[in-house]
Amino acid sequence: MSLSTRRSFVSLASAAAGAAVLRPGRARAATKLRFQMSWFAEAELGGFYQAKATGLYDKAGLDVDLLGGGPQVNGVQLLVGDQADMLIGYDIQVFNAIERNLPIRAIAATFQVDLQGLLARPNITTPAELKGRKIYISGSGNTTYWPWLRQKFGFTDDMIGVKGVNLQTFFADPTSAVAGYLTAEPFVAQKNNVPIRFLQFSDWGWPTYTNPIIANTAYLAANQDRIRPFLQASMEGWKSYLADPAPGNALIKELNPRMEDDQLAYSVDRLKAINAAYSGDAATRGLGCMTETRWRATRDMMVSTGLLKESADWTKAFTTEYIDDVKVMK
Repeated sequence: MSLSTRRSFVSLASAAAGAAVLRPGRARAATKLRFQMSWFAEAELGGFYQAKATGLYDKAGLDVDLLGGGPQVNGVQLLVGDQADMLIGYDIQVFNAIERNLPIRAIAATFQVDLQGLLARPNITTPAELKGRKIYISGSGNTTYWPWLRQKFGFTDDMIGVKGVNLQTFFADPTSAVAGYLTAEPFVAQKNNVPIRFLQFSDWGWPTYTNPIIANTAYLAANQDRIRPFLQASMEGWKSYLADPAPGNALIKELNPRMEDDQLAYSVDRLKAINAAYSGDAATRGLGCMTETRWRATRDMMVSTGLLKESADWTKAFTTEYIDDVKVMK
């Protein structure tokens, strides 16, 4: 999914604040690194803000600028154009870039499961039960999860509806469902006293990670000494954030003043409830880990749904050589 459309109903009003560059007034570290966020400051990116707020990047000898994202920010374009050194992206985005011969590569994954899914009313227990009903999705869903839903559950394109701001379309139609993030749209439903069931795609075979860290390949080649310390500090930041998010949340709210405490608390609670960071391979390989098996599964899904040419060299999309040495455990 294009990350430019993520959770717009939660954070769009904070664009000016959230898109700011984080440069606290402390002594500059020796080595600069520009890290492009996928969205405005929020809990789903909290471990990176925690690493900055608690001095983990400084201790690693890195002066990390966390560059705010938003709906108008094209992270891959910035990365390829040398306006950023690394970014938070999306597996499908990486494969699409590889197919276009763009010089980027994923080096770690924030969460072991994708946070996307469908919100439906509580009587719906599987996505298959939604066949024939209206499904409200964002524009980017047409070229990411929708082809998979169509193939997996027999959905048809006439079921597609345009996702409304603050979920009005879903609230008005109790027979419908709406695509969203576990940490975001269910919170809005809760605030509006609308009971829902969240059908997380990963529970039904959707293979992608959430928030992989992506680098320019030229940057990787020229800065070998920075990559592992950066990943180590970032994963330590996530371990710290999930244990006590207060420092990271204070920084998030500084950059994104419209981000409310209850939204942050809800998001962190959901991430912990599903063990998003520590589940699967991360239980034995450490935070941020990736495997060839998972990347191949995403490649196979994309080929089978027509999202990627079979001839694309999928092995260029990722490398585990850096994160394999980090091993930050729970």
